[in-house]
Amino acid sequence: MKLVFATHNPNKFEEVVQLLPATIQLLSLDDIGCLDEIPETGDTLEENAKMKADFVTLNFGYSCFADDTGLLVDALNGAPGVHSARYAGEQRNPDDNIEKLISELGQSDQRSARFKTVIALNFEERSHLFSGIVEGEITYKRTGDLGFGYDSIFLPKGYDKTFAELPLRVKNQISHRGQAMLRLINHLKSRYDN
Repeated sequence: MKLVFATHNPNKFEEVVQLLPATIQLLSLDDIGCLDEIPETGDTLEENAKMKADFVTLNFGYSCFADDTGLLVDALNGAPGVHSARYAGEQRNPDDNIEKLISELGQSDQRSARFKTVIALNFEERSHLFSGIVEGEITYKRTGDLGFGYDSIFLPKGYDKTFAELPLRVKNQISHRGQAMLRLINHLKSRYDN
């Protein structure tokens, strides 16, 4: 089975490849010749994920899934949320985003946060949504050089290492994206196991 994952992000693509069974051939936007930056103008993660999946299905004809992920920080009233990738501006620079977030939290001891991923799947002319959430807290400084985005400042609940310090196989077992992908995979399996 061929599925397109609507992303240009090689780190995110590699995370997802590790989760999928061998029966699914995963294609990226680059693989199908989609060089466009698909607009993410929705007010929610759900809207953005669906917007990206619909763009690929309508313009390229593939079964497709797309995700949108937000980091929701309690002390910042849920920010950066749906604007996580562009938190410090349209340049979408992860280092700038982290610096802005650390600066806004300052030395506050209220650092609880969660990552939420929503995946929109367009498959067999139907649309489905799957989500995953991981609770944790924002550290005072960056630690680790694995992962991407906000991983170096996110300490998942029950762990003493940030996402950027955890091996990918461990991160995938507990992460927001890992949970949402597991729900998507189980859905696809249920379609073919019956």
